[in-house]
Amino acid sequence: MRPIDLPCPPDLRCMELEPEDIPALQRFFDSNPEYFLAVGGEPAGPNLAEEEFHELPPAELKYNRTYYLAFVPHAGSAPWRAIAQLTSDLMAEGVFHIGLFIVATANHGQGDAQALLASIERWAGAQGARWLRLGVVVGNARAERFWAAQGFVELRQRHGVATGPRLNSIRVMLKPLAGTTQAEYLALVARDRPDC
Repeated sequence: MRPIDLPCPPDLRCMELEPEDIPALQRFFDSNPEYFLAVGGEPAGPNLAEEEFHELPPAELKYNRTYYLAFVPHAGSAPWRAIAQLTSDLMAEGVFHIGLFIVATANHGQGDAQALLASIERWAGAQGARWLRLGVVVGNARAERFWAAQGFVELRQRHGVATGPRLNSIRVMLKPLAGTTQAEYLALVARDRPDC
């Protein structure tokens, strides 16, 4: 892990994961199965961290780079509080896609998700993000409520998307940043237009 200059709540620091951190990422997945149960119907498989860490966007989608982040307490061996995976400039310059955002179960309901997302949003904006984009599994009510409450709006749905062993419908959601608009985004990213 190496520090990344992402403003965190005072008790945490943000670290960018490197390949040698994959076993620790797998331990985080194993210790916090709720996300995987909600979207795939089963806990994380034994090699999921390896697969997720090395997974790239589909070949037809251009992007700049992918970040895998861990939010960890300053105290050395304390459990990770959350992880996030972001891809910059996905499909168009200024689009930051949140591929994963998982807060440790022990910290649910304490405001961590909101605080960490605000930190991610500020950092992404400083990196040139004009929009935050993500996909939410339809029926994952907790996540659907959370993202809507954070200002994300549904653009369209995609159906038959493999998420673990399940085929799910996905809400493609967007949050414009820094005075940008949804219309500007859709002018750049035809793939996310409701009529496509």
